[in-house]
Amino acid sequence: MRNYLLILSLFFCSIIFAQNTITGSVTNINNQPILGANIQVIGDKAGTVTDGDGKFTLNTSKNAPLTIEVTSVGYESKRVSVTSNIQNVSVKLTNEETQLSEVVVSASRTPERILVSPVTIERMGIKEIKKTASPSFYDGLENLKEVQMNTSSLTFKSINTRGFATVANTRFLQLVDGADNSSPLLNFVLGNLVGVSEIDVQSVELLPGASSALYGANAFNGILFMNSKSPFTYQGISTYLKYGETSQKAAGTNEFHDFGIRMAHAFNKYFAAKANFTYLNGTDWFATNYDDKTRPGVTRSDKNYDGINVYGDEVSANIYNIGQKIAAANPAFAPLLPTLANQGNVSRTGYNETDLTNNKASNTKIDFSLHFRPLGNENLEIIWQSKFGYGNAVYQGGNRYYLNNFFMQQHKLEIKGKNFFVRGYTTTEDGGKSYDMQFTGWNVNRKWKSDSDWFTQYAVAYAKAVAGLVPISGLAGNSTASNAFARSVADTGRLVPGTAAFQNAFNQVIADPSILTGSKLVDNSKIYHSDANYNFKDIIKFAEIQVGGSYREYQLNSHGRIYTDAISPINYNEYGAYTQLQKKFINDRLKFTGSLRYDKSKNFAGSYSPRISFVYSGGENKQHNYRGSFQTGFRNPSTQDQYIGFNVGPAALIGSAPDNLIRFSETLPVATAIGQVLAGGATKVLKGLNAYNNSYTASSVGGFSVLAGANPVAAALLLRKANVSLVKPEEVKAFELGYRSQIRNVNIDINGYYNVYNNFIGNLNVITPYYGTAQDSPNLLAGPADAGGQSVHALANGNYRVYQLYTNTDLEIKSLGAGIGLSKKIFGNYEFGINYNYSQFNFDQAKDPSFEAGFNTPKHRVKASIGNEKLFDNFGFNASVRWNNEYLWQSTFADGLIASATVIDAQINYSLPKLKSVIKLGAANLGGKEYTQVLGAGAIGHQYFVSWTINP
Repeated sequence: MRNYLLILSLFFCSIIFAQNTITGSVTNINNQPILGANIQVIGDKAGTVTDGDGKFTLNTSKNAPLTIEVTSVGYESKRVSVTSNIQNVSVKLTNEETQLSEVVVSASRTPERILVSPVTIERMGIKEIKKTASPSFYDGLENLKEVQMNTSSLTFKSINTRGFATVANTRFLQLVDGADNSSPLLNFVLGNLVGVSEIDVQSVELLPGASSALYGANAFNGILFMNSKSPFTYQGISTYLKYGETSQKAAGTNEFHDFGIRMAHAFNKYFAAKANFTYLNGTDWFATNYDDKTRPGVTRSDKNYDGINVYGDEVSANIYNIGQKIAAANPAFAPLLPTLANQGNVSRTGYNETDLTNNKASNTKIDFSLHFRPLGNENLEIIWQSKFGYGNAVYQGGNRYYLNNFFMQQHKLEIKGKNFFVRGYTTTEDGGKSYDMQFTGWNVNRKWKSDSDWFTQYAVAYAKAVAGLVPISGLAGNSTASNAFARSVADTGRLVPGTAAFQNAFNQVIADPSILTGSKLVDNSKIYHSDANYNFKDIIKFAEIQVGGSYREYQLNSHGRIYTDAISPINYNEYGAYTQLQKKFINDRLKFTGSLRYDKSKNFAGSYSPRISFVYSGGENKQHNYRGSFQTGFRNPSTQDQYIGFNVGPAALIGSAPDNLIRFSETLPVATAIGQVLAGGATKVLKGLNAYNNSYTASSVGGFSVLAGANPVAAALLLRKANVSLVKPEEVKAFELGYRSQIRNVNIDINGYYNVYNNFIGNLNVITPYYGTAQDSPNLLAGPADAGGQSVHALANGNYRVYQLYTNTDLEIKSLGAGIGLSKKIFGNYEFGINYNYSQFNFDQAKDPSFEAGFNTPKHRVKASIGNEKLFDNFGFNASVRWNNEYLWQSTFADGLIASATVIDAQINYSLPKLKSVIKLGAANLGGKEYTQVLGAGAIGHQYFVSWTINP
């Protein structure tokens, strides 16, 4: 308690000094107010921004005379002398070529200009949001340098930087007003489903690359900061109405609607409040990739077809083994058994994804906040904020999932002042009526016919047809025709999409949480989080020193559907603390920043993350800024890495927390009479310990399967035991160099990075035999009692289970990249920008063939934009283009190539000053072909929209 009081006394010691208030306004050369201009007191950290009328109120502990600096993107900065504590200041800014004087906070947790930031940083402000050519500001982030967007559905997009892209991006952190808005259950952000309205965004800051030293374990590959507008500064009622169409070959042309309203009011200098409501609905991109998941070129006519966007066809069985069971029960079938030899596996007929979802996408966001300033100024503010998100989207992980009526809420209490903040928040989610599409396909099939009956009917029909016992010409001796005939027989009575019988079965399945009979996802997980920061700049003068820390507790509660929490929720916690020192030398030309963070998670030893950086400002006007940084970062294994226990059909996903390996258990049927003898019964219970301790690598089993029929002894020698270690934190050593400047009115930003990863977390597929002992190169000549030989028998007869495990690779992984961004005003007021990014990934796959790192990043990306917000009176436009080359996509759902793509977005806008509104007409992917960002997700077509925004 005494320590707590001491910390509070430090927090409040900086607000007891007398405060002076400076008011004023900022306009351009045409006397138009400038929204969002930054005002900073020279020699003090006090600052503020202008409101919609260009007005500002600035509180500072310094007495006049003093100097303020006014900056805004696209305008020259200006310093103004203030001679009186009650002076009203009028500032007029002229146009400028550079955007590098904009102030950011996220790079060092302290205000500083982009020009002298110690790391690469990208920013989008109110001006950039207004002119974006994308359908929403969140979509527009894709045009920032280093950003890679991964679109799982119309309303679910994840952001990635510097490689290892995925829809479930647990290596990238997203903060809204300082609060992590990731899913408690899944540990990653669901796009902007529970984010911020575009008319409430003040700024967006993006830090690509490792940032663990200041922001903790999940800030491994980058952070996105979304900051909303204060109701003290931005008051009134703002609204937007957006109408448009999506166009896709598979889905046709469909309408979408997007509406938002913001209400904010400062009742006095002590109390203000705001509320936001947004609603979007439309038709999702149809996912219609019907390629086979693992065999390029295979079509639906193949008897063991497993389509990417087809579900139910994952259920597969060896037709000869089925025949043996039939013959054992009915000896009259025995003479036909040879016809089934060497036929391999047959899969059930599946349903297309378009049959298993209504493809509706929607998102409703509601938030409100109450703001109290007990001292009547910014030096102390107490904020209560509540956010609610509700909607439909498609999420792709191990399977494809329809998040139907998914609900998430977050409540935050924050106290912040001139030099500190303390916040605590809780995030809760409810899966609503969400369901797994793969299990929907499985269990709709089983509603009308069990797997046993279907495969039995198939085997009998095929054997009779190919033997010439069916009076239909062309079947006898014709394997292909007989397989097609057998499928038609087994599919007799199949539920047809669009019929009442199908819909009735479908409704029952998606409402049932049992994976044996249903597909519903259940989720009531929570996160409790708190963090604090204090800056000693007013107490310690020789350098700027900050300290801070955070604490988080997870409560996983999927009721056994996704995690091993069937009996009770799983609780675990993690915490961290950091400090940072920043000091300037050589007449403020050299800035040193050093920070150190310590983090501890329940199941792992603590980790330290240091960071050092230098920025040197050269040139007469300090216009040449060179930066270099080094840091070690880490990422704790996510909740999925540790506690998942999820049957996804062909495989089961098992997290590696020690207690999880004990809780995970499944009972599986054993094929063949000999197998049942060796397994000790008709069923076999496998636990997580079996998967981690008694398995073969999937790659060696693949080699074994190819050779087993011709030479089983030699085939067995190819087998390799999977030596899987329990997952532990992954680490990165990150080096970065950069340069920022303006040369002859050209803004230049160059950066290069080199990352070395150790203990990189990834997935490993293994094959666990029901009986016997997995070992390297088992000897089949040792006799039937040999444990290794028994495991080979299990593999040869289908008595095995595929598991996807979470582990680390022992190999070192390296990635490197470089980027350059150029921007300039040309031909007067035309703003032109272009940037290029190069990314490379080095991993010796041959040394660890079963490990998938999933870099999922194009080697080359180019983005460019051109616009003019004042082409003529009240009329402006903006256009952007981006291109990426072809690249490999690896994921737990499917592997394959993502084709190169060129995408053009464009918009024209017209301002109505008297109505304080803007009308915008825009198009995304204008005139381009459909493209894919996630293998398995729907191809992205065209979007056309018109919007009307009223912003007083």
